[in-house]
Amino acid sequence: MSMRPVGLPEIPEQTVVVARAAFPKGSLPIRVRDRLAEVFVDEPFTEAFGVRGAPGLSPGALSLVTVLQFAEGLTDRQAAAMAVRAIDWKYALRTELTDTGFDASVLCRFRARLADNGLERVVFDRLLEHCKEAGLVAAGGKQRTDSTHVISAVRDLNRLELAGESVRAALEALAVAAPAWPAGHINVTEFAERYGPRTDGWRMPPSQAKRDRLARVFGQDALALCRAAWADDTPAWIREIEAVGLLRQVLVQTYIVRIDARGRQVIKKRDADDGVPPGQLRLTSPYDSDARWAAKGDDLFWMGYKIHLTETCTTLPDADADADPDAGTEVMPNLITDVHTTDATVPDVKATAPIQRKLAEHGLKPGEHYLDSGYPSANLITKAMEQGIRMVTPVLLDHSAQAKAAEGFDKNAFTINWKTRQVRCPAGRTSSHWNPVKQHGKDAIVITFSVLTCRDCPLQKQCTTSRTRRRMLTLRPEELHENLARARAEQKTGTWKNKYALRAGVEGTINQALDVTGIRRARYRGLPKVRLQHAFSATALNVIRLDAHWTTGPLDRPRTSRLERLSYQLSA
Repeated sequence: MSMRPVGLPEIPEQTVVVARAAFPKGSLPIRVRDRLAEVFVDEPFTEAFGVRGAPGLSPGALSLVTVLQFAEGLTDRQAAAMAVRAIDWKYALRTELTDTGFDASVLCRFRARLADNGLERVVFDRLLEHCKEAGLVAAGGKQRTDSTHVISAVRDLNRLELAGESVRAALEALAVAAPAWPAGHINVTEFAERYGPRTDGWRMPPSQAKRDRLARVFGQDALALCRAAWADDTPAWIREIEAVGLLRQVLVQTYIVRIDARGRQVIKKRDADDGVPPGQLRLTSPYDSDARWAAKGDDLFWMGYKIHLTETCTTLPDADADADPDAGTEVMPNLITDVHTTDATVPDVKATAPIQRKLAEHGLKPGEHYLDSGYPSANLITKAMEQGIRMVTPVLLDHSAQAKAAEGFDKNAFTINWKTRQVRCPAGRTSSHWNPVKQHGKDAIVITFSVLTCRDCPLQKQCTTSRTRRRMLTLRPEELHENLARARAEQKTGTWKNKYALRAGVEGTINQALDVTGIRRARYRGLPKVRLQHAFSATALNVIRLDAHWTTGPLDRPRTSRLERLSYQLSA
């Protein structure tokens, strides 16, 4: 399939007449075509399509179909059907009324091309650039970010099911790619009986002893298959089959090979004493190598990914007590400026810098960035300030035993002299050692008071409970320490709390994304395609919000309760 960009074609005259008659007030697809036509052009997709072969469908039109598909929560088949029977979709796609559309599989192949060529965000970025040129978004304003979990498109597997299903997936792949190879290395009949149906917990033996025996069988089969695949006489391309490579990873993370007392080689399932890979490296399914298990608090445990949405946050004009109601100030829509997708194990604090860096690259660096307590650190707050970004976020409080118990002397009770490298305690005594160190790869300073200084201190019980009976403090470098102390003091004020209330609005965006585009569940497998799904979901939300801005106003409240209407009547 090839692509030959020819520019935006005109809408057929008959399509225009019928669409205008059917939708005299317009519709979302019609307004998108009239106002955002330059966003959905072919040129940005040239690197993903060749120049030889039969000409394919316009990637610009397919990207518009995908955006409308997410805006209306449609499947591929439903979206392909809408392109045939919906008049306003034909208007947006610039097709004749008699056009028969395309097969639903075209959308799947289109997404695969985008993901393979790193073009997941191209439509989102183009729409953002259009909004920037239109003055709807700009650098220096207020933006807010929040995250939510995303459940993978594959089923959950426990460790036993994962071991069996990984062998089955590798055998299925070999049966397609190299049907003659398994016959020379395994008993195909026996393996077909064992791994023909999918490995399902409902079919597992009821007793633990039988489950342990089945786990050893899965491990022995996986080990035999891997040894055959990595033998010297095996073609190298056998090992390059993805399912075979994943089987090897599952074998290593699930089993351990040992020599028993008789000198025999045995394979056993790993337990806590044998060690298991960390969560960010541990495979959870042979069908999605990027999905990971993660937990948040005591109640949320999921397998999949995590998405971070960043949006502008415009306040209503009447929120300002001094605002002039007759000034006619236009309220800008709250638009999503960045969408950042990771696997489920990446903590929020690791996403802060990439999000701010991407906003800066697009010329949308915020003046104030509102985040929850999972995103900041002393280093991030300081670096953001150097870049002109003020992070409005609750920082983690002092974790010392004295601070947690709210009694005794925490770090704020000590006076630090950075020039002389000494610390004075509440009793007026001075520290004896100032040791710059590295902790978890970060600079820190360990302050130690002498045993002789603390031994006879009347405030010792309020200061330390250590066995050495002397106080120790761990500080960050001066600039980080001062910024952290200032942020902790500021977040206790009423002014800061009232200001920080603006962050709560991003919860509504998360909810809208869940309701409209269904971002809670991944539609596709693999991180690149999940990123594509989220980029198009964010684009669809922006299109919906722009449409509200063009028609009713982005922050209008068209629905009122009976009590509110009664109040308006009485006040009139």
